[in-house]
Amino acid sequence: MLNNWKEYVQKFNQNDDEIIVQMISNSETQEWMSREVPCFECPDKTIEEIYYFRWWLFRKHIKQTEEGRIITEFLADVPWAGPYNSINCAGSHHLSEARWMKRDRELSKEYINFWFHGSGDEYSYSSWIIRTIYEQALLTDDKDIAIPYLDAFIRYYQRVESTNLTPYGLFWSDDDRDAMERSISGKGLRPTLNSYMYANAAAIAKISEWAGRPETAKSYREKAERLKQTMLSMLWDKNDRFFKVIPLDTKDSRLVSADFNDISEEHNVREAIGYIPWDMGIPDTSYDDAWQFLMDSRYFGTPFGPGTAEKTHPAYMKPTDHECLWNGPVWPFATTQILNSMIRVLQNGGSKNIGKHDFMALMKAYAASHYRIREDGKKVNWLDENLDPVTGEWLSRKILAEWNWPKDKGGCERGKDYNHSAFCDLVIRGICGVKITEEKKLSIHPLLPRGMWDYFMLEDLPYKNHKITIAFDKDGTRYQNGTGLWVTVDGVKQASAGSI
Repeated sequence: MLNNWKEYVQKFNQNDDEIIVQMISNSETQEWMSREVPCFECPDKTIEEIYYFRWWLFRKHIKQTEEGRIITEFLADVPWAGPYNSINCAGSHHLSEARWMKRDRELSKEYINFWFHGSGDEYSYSSWIIRTIYEQALLTDDKDIAIPYLDAFIRYYQRVESTNLTPYGLFWSDDDRDAMERSISGKGLRPTLNSYMYANAAAIAKISEWAGRPETAKSYREKAERLKQTMLSMLWDKNDRFFKVIPLDTKDSRLVSADFNDISEEHNVREAIGYIPWDMGIPDTSYDDAWQFLMDSRYFGTPFGPGTAEKTHPAYMKPTDHECLWNGPVWPFATTQILNSMIRVLQNGGSKNIGKHDFMALMKAYAASHYRIREDGKKVNWLDENLDPVTGEWLSRKILAEWNWPKDKGGCERGKDYNHSAFCDLVIRGICGVKITEEKKLSIHPLLPRGMWDYFMLEDLPYKNHKITIAFDKDGTRYQNGTGLWVTVDGVKQASAGSI
């Protein structure tokens, strides 16, 4: 039984200024982590540390309300939040982390109920939550997580259709409502909401099949396919080889041209959102050229992860009157989306432009960004809103401090322990390779390059009503249980899974 997490928890607690406490205090964290967190170890101690830091941080956001427990984004109360300081923007990231808790299956259920049968405003920001709930049902082998909400899912989809669907067959969205303020592309027909609604429609179709409603399933499969084909034909810039935004002031504005050659330079740009379609399963390998720009330091590559806009655009990192900038800074929210897309690409056919080494390079950069140098010179674990791509400084934090922490912006250190992204899920599904599938079987496809690590172990992970352990031991000396990659299910070792 791994117990490497205990020293990390002590360190995190010692370095923390625990101003806001919700359900689980720092002093209660060790007990909670022992009960709920699948243990992980690897030779890369930064990735290992941040895996536990993110679980330590995640439990801070579990909040008891009159409607059950929810998962918050900010610890500090912010004026733009809904009931109980709730914000739906990162709800799918929240569920992606919560689904791997070892025992507490009710947290996700209460959270889903809050958004679809409670007072949560699921329409506030664009969302792919229905797709995430479908995945949750697959992972837990519990279709009742999704089926009782089917009518609510349909109402959600129909309402977004009524407010955002254009005559051009694509959804219009405001970059602010995509939670991507001050982006270069701005409002329009964006890869964000269109990708999300494709995935939501495909998930509704699957859930409808489970519920014995074939006509509904057929209708939503057709919606998904129409949206997919329209995205591929309209949002793919063949010249720049990228999914981009067609600017449009409002949903009802007339689209003069859908040719990217006619779009003004002011808004014509490659942005990180162009990688979202891959996470939702939209492009095939013929669109692989887009991945050549990700690691390239002339476009998205920075020491702290992918920037949110390409460096070649004149508006890249241009200061504005807002602290939340999506014109180049590195956002953990976007980094999570890109890494999710890489997982799908690399586990399902691969790419000629990116590989496992690129995935691990971004995971290492992402992990290494979870720090801050305090005023006393001490380096401490930290997660905030966005990072300066050159210096790695937490940018929104810097701007808000220069503005003397305005109360109408959330006050002092509003972004501390910001729960707006995922990390542990990326370790589990990406590095360790656990695939969430429809089949009642375990499929493992680690994205760890051959020869990079001599060992790793992910212990006591819940999967389809079983507990699994995945380990890699190059020469068999660390775990004394065989060489190569091996798996146990409910404590029983299966046939060796092979090598890395």
